[in-house]
Amino acid sequence: MKIAVIGGGPAGLMAAEAAMSRGACVDLYDAMASVGRKFLLAGKGGLNLTHSEPAEKFFARYGERRGPIQRLLSGFGPDGLRQWARDLGVETFVGTSGRVFPSDLKSAPLLRAWLRRLRQGGVTIHVRHRWCGWDDKGNLHFSTRQGDRLVSADAVILALGGGSWPQFGSDGRWVQLLAERGVSIEPLKPANCGFDVNWSQHLRARFAGYPVKPVVVTGITMEGNEFRQQGEFVVTKTGIEGGVIYTVSAWLRDEIMANGVAHIRMDLAPDRELSSLITDLSRPRGSRSMASHLKRRVGIEGVKACLLREFVPKQDFSDPALLGASIKSLPIQLVAPRPLGEAISTAGGVAFEALDARLMIRALPGVFCAGEMLDWDAPTGGYLLTACFASGHAAGAGAVAWLQSVRNL
Repeated sequence: MKIAVIGGGPAGLMAAEAAMSRGACVDLYDAMASVGRKFLLAGKGGLNLTHSEPAEKFFARYGERRGPIQRLLSGFGPDGLRQWARDLGVETFVGTSGRVFPSDLKSAPLLRAWLRRLRQGGVTIHVRHRWCGWDDKGNLHFSTRQGDRLVSADAVILALGGGSWPQFGSDGRWVQLLAERGVSIEPLKPANCGFDVNWSQHLRARFAGYPVKPVVVTGITMEGNEFRQQGEFVVTKTGIEGGVIYTVSAWLRDEIMANGVAHIRMDLAPDRELSSLITDLSRPRGSRSMASHLKRRVGIEGVKACLLREFVPKQDFSDPALLGASIKSLPIQLVAPRPLGEAISTAGGVAFEALDARLMIRALPGVFCAGEMLDWDAPTGGYLLTACFASGHAAGAGAVAWLQSVRNL
């Protein structure tokens, strides 16, 4: 059984391992000069492999695609992923937030051990091979530095990523190649992304790059459900980005797509009650400036104070009740998600309805899909990587099972 895996990210590498371990001869192709580049980037600040929360809560992170993702996770979920890392000699630990990390927090040692095991198992890795589709005889067509190359395979696993961070290889070029062959594809959209806000020039110049913490973000989804998330974000020259924004980015993106803008409210003092704020703001400030009064009485200064100035009418600063209400529920209008190329991940892609239970494209027998090129979405926190690993495992196992079934016909 000769299987070609196209894409050297976590999903592609896991597909190669799953197929290899089941007796297939595997060649893996990647357009970049080395594999796992986005995986290494993800580990730059500490590789968040997965999450330790209860299964029900974990599955719910995948929203509308919970069903198909849950089926994939049943074959290779968070516990299986931690055991896989342990088998590679990398222990993991659970952080205070419930996120799971390698003991040294790094991605490079894990990737090196993984590639060593793949090569020892017979997987051949071909870099600088950009997939260009098929020729008229069904051969895979690659563009290389040495010229075009045609490759035949009994089955193909596509793990080409979405369209985020194209400099690391996920550029979405595959969309047209599959669409031309009748594959149902949902438009690619940014996920875990920042958003544009019409800041004043003063705020852009003074506070771009500043973190805002802690805050609580609240809003209403298009379905009428309230969301509430605590964390922090960063002010940018164009708007806002960061952890708490990424967590709710799917709702915000869809709201903007439907209505042109999205509205959120931010609690700039989540550890204070409104009544307490009003009491402290009502204390005489004497000759002190309003900035000094905010800092002394309620701990609001710097970027948080600037955000208040940005959105609260000047006259409201003299009314403790109105000012306190704004601190607890500051309205911010988001006008656009940041471009797909800047997003951490991608929503949209090959529709699950276009795939069978083995992740094989129904319109293209023998061609399987895995990873971020599938139509699913999830927040950061280990959920993205876990689903990529799980789908790669399912596609690798599925390709071998399909080839065995064909041979037995």
